[in-house]
Amino acid sequence: MAASQDWIDKDFYKVLGVSKDAGEADIKKAYRKLARTHHPDKNPDDPAAEQKFKDISEAYTVLADAEQREQYDAIRAMGSGARFSAGGSGGSAGGTGFEDLFGGMFNQGGGGPRRGRTRYSTGGFDTSGLPPEFADLFGGGGAGGGFQPPPSKGADVTASTSISFAGSIKGTTIGLRNSRGDVTQVRIPAGVKDGQKIRVRGKGQSGPAGNGDLMVTVNVKPHEFFAREGDNIRIHVPVTFPEAAMGAKVDVPTLTGDTVTVKVPAGTPSGRTLRVKGKGISRSKATGDLLVTIDIVIPQKLSKEAEAAVTAFAEATADGDPRGSLKDKAKL
Repeated sequence: MAASQDWIDKDFYKVLGVSKDAGEADIKKAYRKLARTHHPDKNPDDPAAEQKFKDISEAYTVLADAEQREQYDAIRAMGSGARFSAGGSGGSAGGTGFEDLFGGMFNQGGGGPRRGRTRYSTGGFDTSGLPPEFADLFGGGGAGGGFQPPPSKGADVTASTSISFAGSIKGTTIGLRNSRGDVTQVRIPAGVKDGQKIRVRGKGQSGPAGNGDLMVTVNVKPHEFFAREGDNIRIHVPVTFPEAAMGAKVDVPTLTGDTVTVKVPAGTPSGRTLRVKGKGISRSKATGDLLVTIDIVIPQKLSKEAEAAVTAFAEATADGDPRGSLKDKAKL
């Protein structure tokens, strides 16, 4: 603890950010918060942070002790504005120094000034002198041994695997073999996304505080028909020109292997997407939709009857020009 005369210049309440009538709980809470922020091990090579930590530790040591706090408040009240030398000479007209006036408050059994409970060593911060209620703040530490970090878990191990599209939709289980030949069974949940990481706890490297985890990156093989977009599934469904022009009802496959009937409105253009609610990826938090994109199929060969029908259709719709507005749209 600093020499008693230093207390006049130090506002411990301000250092901890508490009021002068703060209770024990408020003082403890303020110290814990500040100590975590400014601890030297969290701020290596930062003299300012180290000094700040020393200041808040000193402030807590005084204010958390009822006797020392009473003495500190008395000294601050009586000595405000005064300056005293370490030897106590010249402090007053009669030559009585600071230690002469208040020595009885700080001497223990006639010894030197009372010492605080926080100590510093040349090799780093020694937590052996911290108040017992804060022993868990920084993992404890032996006397003179400096800061001792808590034991850590073993390192995580990474791996990757490829699964089928069906496995990603329904869920599956795979076996991963490590360098020692041991096989770990990994459960892949239904709805897993391409590139998603699955954590298998306790299957990493060993360590003093337990094993690390196994982190598995899942790669999903694409499907020929179904394409995933978030939790939605997109499919492309071919329809004939008459179906698109006049409207139709078509059956399309879903992820479950069943079919669902989709109504294609009359006049549907190629590329329009129709949405079927609730037929996408089903997960615990949400279910996506089935997105049905319409592709109008043009026959590659026409019979004479078909040619005649198309010619008749063209003549019947000759008054409509689908490219009539292109020139205006193309103006710069």
